[in-house]
Amino acid sequence: MNNIKKETIFSGFIWRFLERCGAQGVKFAVELVLARLLVPDDYGLIALVTIFIEVLNVFVDSGMGNALIQKKDADDLDFSSVFYFNMVLCILLYTVLFLSAPLISGFYGRNELTMVLRILGLQVIISGVKNVQQAYVSRTLQFKFFFFATLCGTIGAAILGIYMAYCGYGVWALVAQQLFNTTIDTIILWIVVKWRPKPCFSIGRLKRLISFGWKLLLSSLLDTTFNQVRQLIIGKMYTTEDLAYYNRGQQFPQFFVNNINSAIGSVLLPAMANVQDNIVSIRNMTQRAIKTSTYLMAPLMIGLVTTAPQVVSIVLTDKWLPCVPFLRIICITYIFYPIHTANLNAIKAMGRSDLFLILEIWKKVIGMILLLGTMRYGVMAMAYSLLASSVIGQIINSWPNRKLLNYNYLDQLKDIFPNILLAIAMGCCVYLVAILNLPDIILLLIQIVVGMVFYVTCSVIFKLDSFVYLWNMAKKYINKSNI
Repeated sequence: MNNIKKETIFSGFIWRFLERCGAQGVKFAVELVLARLLVPDDYGLIALVTIFIEVLNVFVDSGMGNALIQKKDADDLDFSSVFYFNMVLCILLYTVLFLSAPLISGFYGRNELTMVLRILGLQVIISGVKNVQQAYVSRTLQFKFFFFATLCGTIGAAILGIYMAYCGYGVWALVAQQLFNTTIDTIILWIVVKWRPKPCFSIGRLKRLISFGWKLLLSSLLDTTFNQVRQLIIGKMYTTEDLAYYNRGQQFPQFFVNNINSAIGSVLLPAMANVQDNIVSIRNMTQRAIKTSTYLMAPLMIGLVTTAPQVVSIVLTDKWLPCVPFLRIICITYIFYPIHTANLNAIKAMGRSDLFLILEIWKKVIGMILLLGTMRYGVMAMAYSLLASSVIGQIINSWPNRKLLNYNYLDQLKDIFPNILLAIAMGCCVYLVAILNLPDIILLLIQIVVGMVFYVTCSVIFKLDSFVYLWNMAKKYINKSNI
């Protein structure tokens, strides 16, 4: 891959990363405010609703969009066919959700869920409108459009959500925030992206895209359903407060994971698809993605593990301290997510959606066994089952690439070992700072500074590969921007 291509990919990552940081940063700040204005039961209630909407959104966001990105010669006929297909599908899915809402409410014994489901479920139709636009942006690596669309929607939703929470609307503040965000995202994306559906449709083209996309769709459906089943069980067997603490424990690590891993993953797939016939290039991209993602993610996750009580107490107040154990477990789980993402993107880019589905089935069978075996022992045991299934899952995801790319799991572990080791050393230093008898806010600030200085300094001293790569690419990007 030549330098121009590397710079294009790096530029795409920068825009996607800025979009994720901006959106997640604003959303994160709003969540902190709302956590002070709302009670855990409100969050638990919205989490119950989100379980079903997330599953339906899989049908909109997964298979066909990825098929458009992966297809080398996709044209307007392909994009338009998928657009019209998506719209019909979304209307049918929303109809099913609308009619099923009373049954879902009865299952949980919460009658107020019916209207919440029916209103928030409109996201399914709205997401269908923008899905093909998103695929077009990803395919052409024009991620700056995501930046403008997402940021406008997130800021507007933040203002609306905080205002409604302050006025005492409770759970409806969260409903309005999410629905407004999705709506504005869609409107802005349609304004800035020039592609429009054409008055054409091809069953033949759609069938070829479906032949690739249905396996990814089913894989994503298995993954999303499995993740939501854990929350469904918590909400049914335990309390909405338990579910709220579990979800809140995911909030902090997900903030960083969505910014880093999602940004790299969304750029990586179209970049790999462009060179899908060049195995050496795909292997190099996979290796670079694993190294770089881990270098950025490991210190953040280890840092959160060591500072969790201070972070939660300061930003969420002490009423949310029961989420700390969940936060720590999920942080450890996310450290190895780059191995998942990079390996799966390589498999998708090479058109092996059949392998992708097989891997997903194996992972979910093992994960379900672990989940069912731990659900009677408490929410904490269920969280540990997530950690165990994640460790097993990364081995499974990397297995096909030992032959496809000549890049096995042990090689991948060797590549990330220096980053993990340095992050653990940094975490030990940050933990030692906690022995100081200081107020939480001052202690946390000192820990952050110590952690950053230690990590960057050691990266420079030992000339860590990922640090050198990021430094050189940043310099090239800045120099190019100044020309």
